[in-house]
Amino acid sequence: HTRGHTPAATHPRPHTPTLSLPTDHQMMRSITFTLLTLLTLFILKDNNNDANVVNALAPPILLTAPTPILGIGALLFRPRNIKFVKSSETDSNDEALTQAGKFFVDAFWTGKVGGADTLSSNQANTLERQQIMEFKKRYKVTGGGKGKGNNLPGNYAGRSIDSTSELVLCLDGKGECIGCAGVEVDKIKKMDGYDTTFTAPLMSNLAISRSYRRKGLAESLVKATELIAQKEWGYDDVYLYVEKRNAPAVKLYKKLGYRTLWEDDSATTLLPMKDGKVANGKTTIVCMKKRLGGGLFGSLFG
Repeated sequence: HTRGHTPAATHPRPHTPTLSLPTDHQMMRSITFTLLTLLTLFILKDNNNDANVVNALAPPILLTAPTPILGIGALLFRPRNIKFVKSSETDSNDEALTQAGKFFVDAFWTGKVGGADTLSSNQANTLERQQIMEFKKRYKVTGGGKGKGNNLPGNYAGRSIDSTSELVLCLDGKGECIGCAGVEVDKIKKMDGYDTTFTAPLMSNLAISRSYRRKGLAESLVKATELIAQKEWGYDDVYLYVEKRNAPAVKLYKKLGYRTLWEDDSATTLLPMKDGKVANGKTTIVCMKKRLGGGLFGSLFG
């Protein structure tokens, strides 16, 4: 080394710490996250308030139902002033079932998987008339008790003498039906080769208006039917039939804790056809089961 020269590696220059400011991108992410958190908390609080502003006919058991686990979209865009009521406890059970039947044709039959995208006026009128009659047969409250029956697809149709049934309605702020789900104590096939059955709650007729989908309402309706089966009727399990090709519905049920018991590829179902007719078509029915009140382990091992 040259005399008098000190290498930098031997005596490093003192380091003066500097303040590291966040970038614009980091600041925007932080602000967005904070706003989303505050908005979510506000909506949850508002939903809790809305749950108390319900007409006096709504059953308390549905008002105290635990909120299902929802995605951020369902939390942020969940509609306000929504009511969940039993059709049997409305001012007019007959009128409520008529309204629900009309709603169901548009929400379920129009664009049904495997069928026509739109309904002709003849198809709509025929299906509406049949659906209203079916809802009244299954869910109507009469002097002798609730309606009994079963509206399963094709060769699953039939009646149960000892059926207990209820249709849960989801109503908007104007009192119009935007969703429904039914549950009834009925005979479930075992598919064990002996054509045997057992009696248990069967959920069916789940439908949500197109403009209200992906907002958590389907989950709430499913939970409401489960609470009726468990808290009012004393059952620990609930079952459902769903068409295998209805992938969104199968995915929803799995997310809510249902597991597949069996599949039947010899089933039939009604389909609105493009030629304007309503015909029977082949389909595969999946039977699913959920253990109620068992948490994660109940869903896995129930």
